[in-house]
Amino acid sequence: MIGALPPNATIGLVGGGQLGRMSALAAARLGYRCHILTREEDSPAAQVSHAVTISDYADPASLRAFAAAVDVISFEFENVSAEGLDLLASLKPVRPAPSVLRISQDRIAEKSFLNNTGVATAPWRVVETLAELEAAVAELGLPSVLKTTRLGYDGKGQAMLRSPGNLAPAFERLSPKPLILEGFVDFAREISVVIARGADGSVSAFDTVENQHRDHILDITLAPARITAEVDQAAQRIARDVVAALDLVGLLAVEMFVDRDGRVLANEIAPRPHNSGHWTIDACPMSQFEAHIRAIAGLPLPPAVRHSDAVMKNLVGPHEAALWPAIVASPGLIPHHYGKAEAHPGRKIGHVTRLFPRGALPGAFGIKAALGVLG
Repeated sequence: MIGALPPNATIGLVGGGQLGRMSALAAARLGYRCHILTREEDSPAAQVSHAVTISDYADPASLRAFAAAVDVISFEFENVSAEGLDLLASLKPVRPAPSVLRISQDRIAEKSFLNNTGVATAPWRVVETLAELEAAVAELGLPSVLKTTRLGYDGKGQAMLRSPGNLAPAFERLSPKPLILEGFVDFAREISVVIARGADGSVSAFDTVENQHRDHILDITLAPARITAEVDQAAQRIARDVVAALDLVGLLAVEMFVDRDGRVLANEIAPRPHNSGHWTIDACPMSQFEAHIRAIAGLPLPPAVRHSDAVMKNLVGPHEAALWPAIVASPGLIPHHYGKAEAHPGRKIGHVTRLFPRGALPGAFGIKAALGVLG
């Protein structure tokens, strides 16, 4: 592909979830069509897209037909086939590249990459046997976190180890092996940076935000994060170092811990739009989704500026889905529904954003009041 995609070109997105949905909406605003490859009927992304292919992510015939129908390809989540992306990449540009997906799909590869890039993480060990787990716990101490190396999200595929009696049951439950043991970080904040990078190496980074989790699922994001200038600079530097080392074209989110001493430690990377960047739809002239589309389509990347402070609140499960009528009736709440037919426990069905003038992000009680029925 030479130069920028012209209007009415087709962007192929692998995955049919809400990230694909919001990417497709951003693409439409820029004059592009989206074609979704997904295993799901009536997926959130397909509802707002030009075309959809229902297929497994590794079926060669479907992948070839999909590639023939699009001009450039990206993906909206990591649990897709890297081998399938390899096939697609032999036919059309895939951005980010399958090599980037392979790093983000595997926690061992991810931690190794970060450390080799000079980015600090929590201490970690590879665990293949119960004896290795016991030895790793002896080194890293308790509490610590045992995780699968692949297919973990929203707290799935992991176990907190608090006492020696937790080791054997957790090792038995988690699969496939090997696993990874991570030392526990006594953190003061969880933060993240979303950054876009074009094929020409230009970058545009959104402001560092603060993330608050509930039951291992992101609950609230505050933009900007309540951190010192030194911590902010460290987080932004990590994001720029990582996206350059990956030679990534597209969008990258870097999740980080800030420990009690103010050190910034990378936790995970995600080469796609990220839940902690949803606030950008309403608080920035260019959202994370537009930045993603611009980067993969070869368009210029404007600065990722913020015109407002923002609070983003996820809507999770049947209880918060039931609040939808009250949410859409609440002045000041900006609602985003993902079009899912059912609200399953622990699954996101939408989010809301509340904006404030720059510099006027309130404290905890003010945020609770501003979220109204969700506070």
